[in-house]
Amino acid sequence: MPDATPDALTQIAAYYAQDREHDRLTRGLGLIEFIRTLELLSRLLPPAPATVLDVGAGAGVYARELLRAGYAVHALDAMPGHVKRLRADPALAGLSSVTLGDARALPYPDAGADAALLLGPLYHLPDPRDRARALAEAARAVQPGGVVLAAGISRASAITRDLTRDELDEAYTRPIREDTYRTGQYRNPESRGNFFTTAYFHHPHELHAELHAAGLTDVTVYAVEGPTNLLRDPEAALNDPARREGILRAVRLLERDPALLGASPHLLAVGTVGGTGV
Repeated sequence: MPDATPDALTQIAAYYAQDREHDRLTRGLGLIEFIRTLELLSRLLPPAPATVLDVGAGAGVYARELLRAGYAVHALDAMPGHVKRLRADPALAGLSSVTLGDARALPYPDAGADAALLLGPLYHLPDPRDRARALAEAARAVQPGGVVLAAGISRASAITRDLTRDELDEAYTRPIREDTYRTGQYRNPESRGNFFTTAYFHHPHELHAELHAAGLTDVTVYAVEGPTNLLRDPEAALNDPARREGILRAVRLLERDPALLGASPHLLAVGTVGGTGV
C-alpha cells in the first residue's frame, strides 16, 4: 500500500489499472527476475507445507508457484484489479485466503505464519515510516524462527536501466534518474506509459538496515538479476541453453558481492523473526 497522499495513490492505482502485472515476468528482463526470484525462494523459505503470507501478491504469479510446491498461501494486495484476478484464476483456487488490504495493517494473527513475502510493497511506500510499519507487521504475523523476505528496487537501476535504451528523451529522463539516485524517490511526473510509477528505490545497505530495524536478525541481501540488466536482449540470451546456464551461474556467483549488489535491478532481503544474529 502506498504512502497515503492522494497523488501517490492515484498514480500507483492508475499504473496498475493498466493490467500489465500478470504477464510482466514473461518477457525481457522480467524472465530473469522470475527465474531468480523462484530460485531464491526455494532456498530461503521453510519447506512446504509451511504457511506463507504473500503480501503484495499482485496477480498471483508467485502464489501460483508456491501452491504447486505444496505451500499454504494467503494472498493480499492493495489493488482491486489484482484481487479480482487472484479470485478468478482457477490455478489459485487453493489459496487459503485472498484479501484486498494494506501491508501496513495486516489482517493476520500474531505468529500465525511461517514466512511472509513482501515482493512489492516496500518500493511503493516512499515514506520510511510506512516501510517500517509494513516490515513490523510482517514480522508480527510470522512465528519465531520464521522468515520475512522483502524485495526492493536498486537505486542505481534508475541509471543503469537507461544504458540499454536506444531512444531517450533526455530532457524528461535525466532528471528522473538523477533525482532517484540522489534521493531514492522515483517520480514519473507526466505518468508516461513506458516509465514506472511513484516508488522508493533502495541502496542495498538501506534495505538491510530497514529489516534489521524491524527486529529481524540474520539479515542478508541478495541480488536478484545481478548485472543482467546490461543485456541487450535477455530473451535471446535465455533461449540459448549454454548461455542461459552461464548467465545464471554468474548471477549466483555475484548474488552477495557487496561491490555489485547495487547493479541489480531488484534486491531480495531475508531476515529471521526472533533470531539471535545481526
